[in-house]
Amino acid sequence: MACKTTIGNITMGEGFPLVLIAGPCVIEDEDATLRIASFLKKLGENLGIGIIFKASFDKANRTSISSFRGPGLEEGLRILSRVKERVGLPLLSDIHEINQISPAAEVLDVLQIPAFLSRQTDLLVAAARSGRVVNVKKGQFLAPWDMANVVKKIEESGNDRILLTERGASFGYNNLVVDMRSLVIMRELGHPVVFDATHSVQLPGGAGTASAGQRQYVGALSRAAAAVGIDGLFWEVHENPDAARCDGPNSLPLDQLRPMLEQILAIDTLVRKESSSHD
Repeated sequence: MACKTTIGNITMGEGFPLVLIAGPCVIEDEDATLRIASFLKKLGENLGIGIIFKASFDKANRTSISSFRGPGLEEGLRILSRVKERVGLPLLSDIHEINQISPAAEVLDVLQIPAFLSRQTDLLVAAARSGRVVNVKKGQFLAPWDMANVVKKIEESGNDRILLTERGASFGYNNLVVDMRSLVIMRELGHPVVFDATHSVQLPGGAGTASAGQRQYVGALSRAAAAVGIDGLFWEVHENPDAARCDGPNSLPLDQLRPMLEQILAIDTLVRKESSSHD
């Protein structure tokens, strides 16, 4: 079973309720970022669920060179600092280069390794040595048991504060599929496991110069993952997904979050109750 990891005032892992990691794909502007974070905090308080706010200051792996990448490291971290000061949620964002780690670690609670970089040893080692929680997205090209090598790189660099995230596996061209067995397999590696439902319905490069997506399946996959047993759920959300500057087709509108979460939390409670009765 998964051990526990503490992030701010939230504990994830065995014996603890499901945590939601949510926010826009990329920081578009300060006001919208603060509004979404405030909405999520209130939602978490109403449902009694821990919330970690996520938003990227730079999306270095966009499909096209002309795609919007975000405000960049300095301005993005300034905006995320404002989220922490005004809203008070723990923060997660992607890092792509070693030189981003030190300034990012001063602001973020969780450093996220993007799926395409999940085997980059130097990046993993440097992130581990920051002392922050490290969330690694399982590469679309990796088997779940391959993540044992990723975990070893981080642990042997002196950090056991690790999250492992499933976000789908390549299934032919411009398509992903989720093998729910991967959640069980990665959980057996001894760290909390997160299911990234919104990236799992992404169609990489499916729109030619951008990725497409099928957000209508986010709820079904999220419920299935909760039934298997996960420690965290990862959703990209937006005030108006159809106008989002990144990952709009697989992002959820804010008004859909509460009813979807209520179903998932009911499943999570049942699964944890059943699991504890067998311990």
